[in-house]
Amino acid sequence: MSTLAKDLSKLITQEEERAGLQTRFRQKFHLMPPVGWLNDPNGLCQFQGVYHAYFQYSPLNPGGGVKVWGHYTGTNMIDWEYQGVVLYPDQPFDCSGVYSGSALTEDGKMYIYYTGNVKLEDREDYDYINSGREANTVLVTSSDGQHFSRKKLLMTNADYPSDLTLHVRDPKVWKEQGTYYMLQGARTKEDIGQALIFESADLTEWKFRSRVETEKPFGYMWECPDYFETDGVRIFSASVQGLEGEEWEDRNVYQSGYFEVDGEILGEYGLSEYRLWDYGFDYYAPQSFETEDGRRIQIGWMGMPDCEEYTNRTTADGWQHCFTIPREVYAKDGAVCQRPVRELDARKQSVRSAHDRIEAEGYAAYDLIISDIKDSRFRAVLGEELVLEYRDGRFEMRFTDQDQASVSGGRGLRYAAMENVEHVRILADVSSVEVFVNDGRYVFTTRYYPERERICVQAEGAAIQLFEIG
Repeated sequence: MSTLAKDLSKLITQEEERAGLQTRFRQKFHLMPPVGWLNDPNGLCQFQGVYHAYFQYSPLNPGGGVKVWGHYTGTNMIDWEYQGVVLYPDQPFDCSGVYSGSALTEDGKMYIYYTGNVKLEDREDYDYINSGREANTVLVTSSDGQHFSRKKLLMTNADYPSDLTLHVRDPKVWKEQGTYYMLQGARTKEDIGQALIFESADLTEWKFRSRVETEKPFGYMWECPDYFETDGVRIFSASVQGLEGEEWEDRNVYQSGYFEVDGEILGEYGLSEYRLWDYGFDYYAPQSFETEDGRRIQIGWMGMPDCEEYTNRTTADGWQHCFTIPREVYAKDGAVCQRPVRELDARKQSVRSAHDRIEAEGYAAYDLIISDIKDSRFRAVLGEELVLEYRDGRFEMRFTDQDQASVSGGRGLRYAAMENVEHVRILADVSSVEVFVNDGRYVFTTRYYPERERICVQAEGAAIQLFEIG
């Protein structure tokens, strides 16, 4: 460990030991930072039977700051144990932050690839797009997921195509037919978002192969690219910045979604229209991995960068943000869907069953399942101010009070158009709500800060089950 890392470790440990005094909005089963700021999930994998979730972490500042990698482990993706900080910005090629990356596991070893961020000293002629920064691709390895090798610098901006800005980041690595491939998100000098594909025979020497791009420009930057197949559907995922126009006016400042891939991304391919992973307020930078039993699991950041519209009331308590519940991504009737991992069922206890309507109070963490809704007649009110409702051909998530000091933290309305609503699953955890509509064909995620733990659901003809999560 470098001298800088040792000093940072001491400061972070002191800060973490002082944490935990404010618990009013701490989650029960979602992964959160011990203190300070959390954002992107990183290095997600199952390694030697254990799940590893690394995360972007600014422990000294709940508003965000220099990024290290924090580390959680678990055996079921629900109960996590914090393992401390494992990567620090202590080298010239990552001195401004250990940014996002992924893990590949093979032959008893974990290979971690990440972006080493370097932001040069402020100057008037730096725009930090084409000048004033570096984005370096870095490799570390581990035999236990906790202790890592010396950092190896693999690529700098000089190794990327010359028509790109300095915004190249978030490597995602996979193996296919004996060759290793790496995706990186990129922004061209013409402000067009795309992804780069590199290939390697040995996980160390990488060369540029091709690009993933749309026929027409689509946003100016594609972050956190991902590529995988589930139930025969090939999916290219990206968090896109810079989408404008009427379609995006009522959406988040940045989007996280996917294209279905027709063909082979390493050869001839076509991309479907872009579809959002989540239609709510708080969802960005998802990453996926495959479990040892063959499931495709995705975890997203329950947050949103560069958003002045709303805030999180936990900041006053010294921490901010969390991850979504790990979600199984699957295809049903040709549609890509999401559902909470089945391991959650072991934490649930049935407390109420009803038809048509249910009212309950005093449950901070629960799973509410509403099935066989007739004629799409559905309305739910949570915490007295969060309304979920199907009306006028769309499903809405809206808050009745949009003041930043209210339950909403300043959030207003999000929606998705759909023909009907037959099934709704509401997963709530103290200060978050994730809503899975029509078997997860549509998902809505938000943070919220209820003063009263109250549930009221009206759904004509529906069977309603309420489970408390311990």
